[in-house]
Amino acid sequence: MGKVNTRRHIGDILVNRGIISEEQLHEALAILREEPESSNRRIGQILYQDLGIDRHKVMKEVASIYAFDEVFPEKDEIEGQVIENIKKHIDDLPTEVVDELVHQKAVPLKKGKNTLTIAAADPSDPMLTSIISKLNFRQHEIVYCRYELVEQILTQVYEQKNEFLDLLEEIEYEEPDLEEDEEQINEEEIDAEINQSMLNSLVEGFLVEGVRKGVSDIHIVPCGPASTDIRFRIDGKLELWHQQNNVKPEAISAVVKDKTRNVDRFERDASQDGFIQRIVDNHSIRYRVSIMPMVGEQFDRKFESIVIRILDDREVITDLNVLGLQEKAKDDFVKAIEKPSGIVIVTGPTGSGKSTTLVAALYYVIDPSVNVLTVEDPVEYLIEGARQLKIGNHMSFDLAMRGILRHDPDIVLVGEIRDLKTAEIAIKLANTGHLTFSTLHTNDAPSAISRLYKMGVETFLIANAVNLIMAQRLVRTLCDECKEEYEPHIESAKGIGFTEEEYEETTFYRPVGCDRCGNGYKGRTAIMEALYFDKEIRKMILESGDEIDEVAIKEHAMSQGMLSLRGSGRERIKNGMTTIDEIAAITIED
Repeated sequence: MGKVNTRRHIGDILVNRGIISEEQLHEALAILREEPESSNRRIGQILYQDLGIDRHKVMKEVASIYAFDEVFPEKDEIEGQVIENIKKHIDDLPTEVVDELVHQKAVPLKKGKNTLTIAAADPSDPMLTSIISKLNFRQHEIVYCRYELVEQILTQVYEQKNEFLDLLEEIEYEEPDLEEDEEQINEEEIDAEINQSMLNSLVEGFLVEGVRKGVSDIHIVPCGPASTDIRFRIDGKLELWHQQNNVKPEAISAVVKDKTRNVDRFERDASQDGFIQRIVDNHSIRYRVSIMPMVGEQFDRKFESIVIRILDDREVITDLNVLGLQEKAKDDFVKAIEKPSGIVIVTGPTGSGKSTTLVAALYYVIDPSVNVLTVEDPVEYLIEGARQLKIGNHMSFDLAMRGILRHDPDIVLVGEIRDLKTAEIAIKLANTGHLTFSTLHTNDAPSAISRLYKMGVETFLIANAVNLIMAQRLVRTLCDECKEEYEPHIESAKGIGFTEEEYEETTFYRPVGCDRCGNGYKGRTAIMEALYFDKEIRKMILESGDEIDEVAIKEHAMSQGMLSLRGSGRERIKNGMTTIDEIAAITIED
């Protein structure tokens, strides 16, 4: 009870000082009461994390209640000398304590022989005192520093160390003996190479580095008798991260397989799928591992290609507003998912962000009053409040789909409409009062209608069941730091549909490249074509006979305000987010 009283007391002071209202205090206290026993969140955090109140406003008051001084109150930037001093203090203090301080968003500001001043974004954090007590200072002082400033200091003074990669640099490589012409792979020899801690450091190193660099996939590709490429897919493009020489590719494969659950290290002739789980920077990360046998120049060698997909739940977008849908597409999308039944299909090639869009849509409609079921193979992201059914040896995708009909669902996510059987069950769900989400692989929205028809779904079922089909692609966005204005040739702008008038009115940008981005692009955004099924489109499908008239459907939708993929891309160019080249490469002509 004491805990809630202290919180209440601080809350009351914040109300008296006009920082929060009485209602906001009640709401925050209600959230606190629901917190699990293990949670050590305090009222200040609830106010800015859950209720969206300005962090600085809350923390400045909390600091003053506890009588912590504020440093750099009026500053937006910290001068070089202060940064240099903090760097020195960090170098002087034990690394593990600095890591803990950084994790709590705190930095050593001043250091004397027996005294230490720590600047913290949350000086009331009880963890700080226990961290500082590990250091031998007779006196210490904690002061408040605005969160943004602490972040700014940290980016300049603290480099997250990847201890595995540090280890790599200290290791001497041995030349492997490639002379013998072996029929069989010598297991003992591979074991001996695995025992070199170097390979372990290499694999753990790229698992950590991949997460920190925002990589979507890590590729491990044998490219010679004693050479392996490790490539990272960043913003959709593969780039070489490291080439490991003087080690047999089989040894690297064996280390990865040893760390992967559900795979057999000694199986080298079949494709295998498994997963790895790690805690990286205090977050649980899942890695999906796909292993395929491949052919090398020496036919007696058993090479394998490995691709590791990084699934970082922090990357999941749970808020539709953050998804960045353009205005008309967003209105239509929300209208489609707010219906009590019907099917919403997102279409596009692999890696076009379909899962991200559907997860955001599910979070929009999930609440405890509905039963949400998902059938995916494999499950990409964990969705709070949904029951995600596990596909395995005893439970095929088809069996799960049939079982779902008897499992009393309200909302269903079918990972992918693969064939007529899946399509029929998805459409049956949509027509029996369930809201259904799924994906297809087609180039644009109207061709998804043809795909369903060619699979064998009757036109009257398509017309009645579908609420909306949205095609999407991911395009790279320009780095804000270094992009530069330029005037492209009018023909290249016309090539993706700009009119002369639009060309005159638009400021075009091109990539340059700087320390922040490397190649002029940083991050990606979606372009989308959202085809909403109004009465007219349903009628066109019903009357289509043997051939779906995709052109007529698209023309009607565009007359109602739908943007094609290229049209959506042109809007992104007009907003200064991407380039003509990027849109031309990623979209086909409308």
